[in-house]
Amino acid sequence: MRLGYFTMPVHPLGRDWSQTLREDREAIILADRLGYHDAFVGEHLTDACENVTNSMLFLATLIGDTKTIKLATGTTNLSQIHPVVIAQNAAMFDHLAQGRFIFGISPGALASDAEVLGLLDEDRNKMFAEAIDVILEIWSREPPYDIDLPNNRFKVAVNKHASYALGTGILGKPFQRPRPEIVGTVVAPFSPGCVLMGKRDFHPLSANFLLAKHLKSHWTNFAKGKAEAGQKADVKDWRVARTIFVADDEATARSYGRTNANSPYRFYFEQMLAKMKRSNRLYVFKSHKEQPDEEITLDFVMDHCVINGTVNKVVDSILALREETGDFGELVYAGMDFVDSELAKRSMTLLAEQVMPRVNEAIGKSVAAE
Repeated sequence: MRLGYFTMPVHPLGRDWSQTLREDREAIILADRLGYHDAFVGEHLTDACENVTNSMLFLATLIGDTKTIKLATGTTNLSQIHPVVIAQNAAMFDHLAQGRFIFGISPGALASDAEVLGLLDEDRNKMFAEAIDVILEIWSREPPYDIDLPNNRFKVAVNKHASYALGTGILGKPFQRPRPEIVGTVVAPFSPGCVLMGKRDFHPLSANFLLAKHLKSHWTNFAKGKAEAGQKADVKDWRVARTIFVADDEATARSYGRTNANSPYRFYFEQMLAKMKRSNRLYVFKSHKEQPDEEITLDFVMDHCVINGTVNKVVDSILALREETGDFGELVYAGMDFVDSELAKRSMTLLAEQVMPRVNEAIGKSVAAE
């Protein structure tokens, strides 16, 4: 099982923007040194807590300071920028990173982002689907371009002003051929989007704020989509994100990871719970569809969404998670604000150097015994 990293990121209001950006970079540089496979970074235009406005731009600053980790948009919000711009920026990024690029995509869920761009009344899921179709067409075609897909608002043509001898009118392709890996973050239980991912060979990343009992539904739907495309799903293509804190002692693990008023984990889920309530999306935290909203308290969410403890406890928790969900290819660690940078870095280090080797050893023994 691989180990990955994901950060939205989420920082308390009032923190210095420059400082939080530096800390978010530090976390990914550390992840690279520890052998994490990839690092996903989210983006929002209008959220002062989730303050990376363009994940590709942020990740570009890390190309020279990292060696092996794949740099992943988590996600690029396709409803917010014309697909030609996204296709060309992503292709250039892939060349700059020499293939250490994963193209994470979504429509863009934050309503205030949509409002500031004048998109509140648009079907952003439809815009997303249209945009990715155009991006893939751009990457698969040679000039001249006359992309006019059925029921797609984005028309791409360069005819009047193309001069191939001069290099104008030509759209670039990624370093990775035919394209980079494409990953979509999945939030809803039983998401039908996973079926579409399977059909198109996009890969699911199950969100860290979804209850573990619903994760298996993502794999079931992804496998269904692969089967409909005449292919067999491979567990290496499924990423599962979890919120984890590992400490050297149980008291620190529980305090920093749960009970302390300044716990970044507590702050994170206070934010997520409030935002999900505001957007009528509390269903992501529910154990069953009919569960009353009033039962979805902060303690309930943290009980079900946070793994904290010493190395032994976290190993057991991850193995129990795998028993519940079935096998998956990558455990993605959710990064938090650096309330205490030493504890935050220690958690990442313990997970990479002590927890995951033992998890993989146990998985290996389990497979060998079957």
